[in-house]
This record gives sequence, C-alpha cells and structure tokens, in this order.
Amino acid sequence: MSEAIDLFSQQAANRRRSQWVVVLFVLFFMWLGFGGDYIAYLYTRSATPNEYHHVFPWLGVLLTVVAVAMARSAWRNGPDRVIWASGAEELLVAQTDEERVLVNCVEEMAIAAGLPRPRIYLVPDDDPNAFATGHDERDARIAVTRGMLTTCNRDELQAVIGHELGHIKNHDVSLMTLLAGLIGAIMIVSDGTSRMLRTGNGRSFGGGGGGKKRGDAGPLAAILLAVWVISWLLAPLLTRLLATGVSRGREYLADSMSAQFTRNPLALASALEKIGAASAPTKSIKQSCAHLCIEDPLGRSVNSREGRLADFFGTHPPLSMRVARLRAMGYQEMKARGTFVPAAS
Repeated sequence: MSEAIDLFSQQAANRRRSQWVVVLFVLFFMWLGFGGDYIAYLYTRSATPNEYHHVFPWLGVLLTVVAVAMARSAWRNGPDRVIWASGAEELLVAQTDEERVLVNCVEEMAIAAGLPRPRIYLVPDDDPNAFATGHDERDARIAVTRGMLTTCNRDELQAVIGHELGHIKNHDVSLMTLLAGLIGAIMIVSDGTSRMLRTGNGRSFGGGGGGKKRGDAGPLAAILLAVWVISWLLAPLLTRLLATGVSRGREYLADSMSAQFTRNPLALASALEKIGAASAPTKSIKQSCAHLCIEDPLGRSVNSREGRLADFFGTHPPLSMRVARLRAMGYQEMKARGTFVPAAS
C-alpha cells in the first residue's frame, strides 16, 4: 500500500512541477515584455510632444501571448519534436534478431510495469543510450540507439527498458518532455537576441531625436535597462532553473523501479557501466533533450560530481553512485535468497 501511495505522490508531484515550470516560463517572458515596456515609458515620458511616447504595453502583451503559445506547443507537440530532433525512426516490424529482442524486452517490461506497450523507436547512433518521451502512459514512446542493441546483452537491455518504463509510470516523461520543448524555445530567443546585438540592430530607448537623453531618465531606468538586457542575453541560464524542476533523484527512482520490474538490479548496473565506458557524446541527441536520456549524452563532467553546484547544473547523478546503489540492491537480494557467497579474505 505504501508503495502505491508513494507512486501516486510522485505522479502528483510531477504534475505540480509541470504546472510551475510553465508558470515560471510565462512569467519570465512577461518580465521581458512588460519590463521592456516600463523601461521604454521611463525613457520617453519626458519627450517633446512631437516625439514618440511609449504608453501602450504592446511588447508585454505580445511576449505573453508568444510565451503561452510556445508553452502550449511544447506540451502538445513535445513528444513528436523530441523524436524528430533525435532522428529516431519507429520500429514497426522487427527485421533483425537484435530488433526482435528489443521488442520482446519492451513487451515483457510493459507487462511487469502494468502499462500499455509504448511505441518503439530506434536512434541512428552508435553510442549506447535510451530515453522515453510522451505525455503519459497512453502515448509513451521509448527510443534506444543502435549502439544500445550492440553494446548490451538481453538482460542489460531489459533493465534499461525497465528504467525508461519507470519514468513513464512515474509520469516523469510529461515533465521532461515539456522541459525539452521550453528549453529549445528559450535557446532560440537567446540566439536571436545575441545575433541582433552583434549586428548592431539593437536600439537604445531614447537614443534618437532631440528629446530627453537616456541618462536623464533616472537611476531606476538605468538599473532596469541593465537587468533587462542581461535577462535577454542570459536566457539560457533559465534552462538550468527549469531543469531544477526535474530532480536528479528521478534517476535513482527509475533505477529502483527497473530493479523491481526485472528482479535483477545487477543487470542495470552492468548496462550503466557499459554506457559510461562507451565513447560520448551521443551525437544524435541534442542539449535540449539531454535530461531525457538514461545517461548524459553530452558526456559533461558535472554529472560525475556531487554537491549543490552539481545538483544545480547536472542533469544526472554520478554514474558510480547509481551503480553502487544497484550493486547493493543486488547483493542484498542474493543474500536474502542465500546465493551470495562472500569473497575469501
């Protein structure tokens, strides 16, 4: 009973995090819009009657509408965009022995997890990795790289699939897919702003004409303008703030659920070791989707560290910690069955 309660609590927490992520995303764009409007008002309020006076907050209205539209699009079309961005193709009919093993593993783990069988995709990449996406268990998709099929044996592949089904059962996939869409939108905004400033197309408020000069608008306007410009330039940092909505702990939980589904935690430990030993990055999976994967596809060193800073910037817990936890589970299970033989001293 407590396990079911914990699962429902995790699902409810993920739904709340999804809502807060959208709220923070929209509020950020509202600041860019209405903040820009207020700054423009401060710089133009003392202009001569023949010069421009910024009164109507058209920028705030526009960016708020854009943010809501992007959040809606990220939610509705997120799974399709993630699949498209990775170059994955749906596996409809298994053609090789490796593909048939994959289909069997997905079907077996779906039964063990009590979930409908998700759609299966193959990513054309030789680096072993896997991810799940979708809104919920009804439209979930699991994607594995070609390298995963050649690197892992059947037990290890089954454990990896169990991990991804753990994310689906916990409703992690809805939050992680939403994040992928919003991160991509923010990066587009930041890239466009940086390009505009580099080419000199940006215009300072009150910079033209014979009206009141920018320096006469007061210190408040100058401070707000500086913060506003920095907000545009540092928009990618918001992706890290959004990513904090997905705790590193979700990977530990999915690992534990894989061990529960397969009754073989050592298989996932072995798979993770092979994934960690393989060459990175996984070129087919981009930065905006990195948090979806079973292991960081970019091979960033921050994910091998612990501490508050690593928790903030990392998308995955240290691989060594995950493997150690899984091996401890395996040894405890072997000990309970009486099959564990300690090494001779």
